[in-house]
Amino acid sequence: MSGGLPSRRRFLLQASLASLSLPGCLARRAAEPFDAVVAQGQVAWEGQRYATLAAAIAAAPATGARPFRIAVGEGVWDEKLVIDKPSVQLIGAQRSRCRIGSDRAAGHRRDDGEPWGSWGCASVIVRAPGFVARGLTFENRFDYRAHLASPVLETVGANGAQAVALMFDTGSDRALIEDCDIDGHQDTLFAESGRSWLRRCRVRGSVDFVFGAGECVLDDCALVARFRPGKERQGWLTAPSTRNAQAQGLLLRRCNLLREAEVPDASVALGRPWRPTRTFADGRYGDPDVRGSAVFVDCWMDAHIDANGWDSMQYTARDGSRVAFAPQDARFAEAGSRGPGAARSGTRPQLDPAQAQQLRRYQPFR
Repeated sequence: MSGGLPSRRRFLLQASLASLSLPGCLARRAAEPFDAVVAQGQVAWEGQRYATLAAAIAAAPATGARPFRIAVGEGVWDEKLVIDKPSVQLIGAQRSRCRIGSDRAAGHRRDDGEPWGSWGCASVIVRAPGFVARGLTFENRFDYRAHLASPVLETVGANGAQAVALMFDTGSDRALIEDCDIDGHQDTLFAESGRSWLRRCRVRGSVDFVFGAGECVLDDCALVARFRPGKERQGWLTAPSTRNAQAQGLLLRRCNLLREAEVPDASVALGRPWRPTRTFADGRYGDPDVRGSAVFVDCWMDAHIDANGWDSMQYTARDGSRVAFAPQDARFAEAGSRGPGAARSGTRPQLDPAQAQQLRRYQPFR
């Protein structure tokens, strides 16, 4: 994509070609046995067979001295997983036909009767270092649009419709996600802890669908805004809750900001600053140590991106009142934005050239 504007057709063709190469990649590795194989029916891969992904993950050693490679066959895997062993790798047969997920939302109740909440509802929760995933889909199958039409969930936070597909939780670090799809609606990708790196992935959602306090770098990814019927503000791409002392938050480089066909022009913001409510000695209120960071570098933006770029977000003050966290008080910026949604305005801060170059070279880990 040298110089010209990347078309949606070109991007989708590149994504298709990337996904088609994955089965061949697995075939070349067939001579090297996997540590575990989870598949429906007969497959050519060698390795210990397990009926479920949860069983394969449980078989991984606790030391993480070397990668524990799990081959995942085509199919819909209806599992809610916790990756609590280090150096687990999930290698999918084909990203669009190898789908891992559940339908839990924050307002649904666990077996103990309590709601899952945003921190518990994710289809896949990573709580160990060195996690790798390639060539598959993480999804939360909660029917968000049906909920908008007829809400039935218990309210958790602002609502109960938060439905996370993939979460990097406490204990996660150096998570590498390549050539994967991550699908949801509200709160799709929860990068809450540690360092995570996504390459050549597609993330779909509507409300705050890349969010959290961790350091998360997205390279050469597609962020696809999904349609919310009846909503003037269709959504927000990011909602960082980065702590003030943390240099990096959410960094999106060379990404394509796309949309579903129904999403109108100028209806989606680049993000808004999230200040989570936490318990302190003098009460529960928005964490004053949070000053979210989200930066877009060399991204192509379709016309659904609002010319103002960023929105405010309310949080609970120490006195219990609701106040706005203004975007200018967060750490939001752009550099090298292109496309019909890349308007220059006083509300869209720009990085200086030295800062932009530093972030173009930045690697969260090696």
